[in-house]
Amino acid sequence: MAEQRQRALSTSGEALYEILALGKGATHDEIKKSYRKLALKYHPDKNPDNPEAAEKFKEINNAHATLTDLSKRNIYDKYGSLGLYVAEQFGEENVNTYFMLSSWWAKGLFAVCGLLTGCYLCCCLCCCFNCCCGKCKPKAPKGEQQEFCVSPEDLEEQIKSDMERDGETPIVLQPTNVTEKTQLIGDSHRSYHTDS
Repeated sequence: MAEQRQRALSTSGEALYEILALGKGATHDEIKKSYRKLALKYHPDKNPDNPEAAEKFKEINNAHATLTDLSKRNIYDKYGSLGLYVAEQFGEENVNTYFMLSSWWAKGLFAVCGLLTGCYLCCCLCCCFNCCCGKCKPKAPKGEQQEFCVSPEDLEEQIKSDMERDGETPIVLQPTNVTEKTQLIGDSHRSYHTDS
């Protein structure tokens, strides 16, 4: 199979019209009529031994699908194939915002505002001193200990030693067999009396 062609994204918005042999201001009916004519001509069933006809048929279908969808056609007419790519990545409703923010005047405005307010320097220093270096990190109030991490093994040993110190012996073994009796189940009958 022939190596697939990769095209650069354009901003002119004319290539899909050229595929359908139309001008940029073509109506919906003209697009449909041209698509039918070209689809019949390049259909793979009519050209079984021609791989170029199959590729051309794919291009015709892609052009028809894009130009018959009103929102995609508006984006394509305004921003070209780059606009369709942006719509695919960020959503159709964000295309205008993307191109507005990527324009030279928006970038210039952002740079000028940042330099005049010193915001870039402020954000960089704040991030560095609070997160990276930690020198300006808030300290714990006096009398309180700072939090630290303890391994699960150390925590288990600390719990055992605290329970032994308080006079409670931790239960660390399960009963070995079913016939073993515990303090709750005994041979003698217990009686419960209240002091009244």
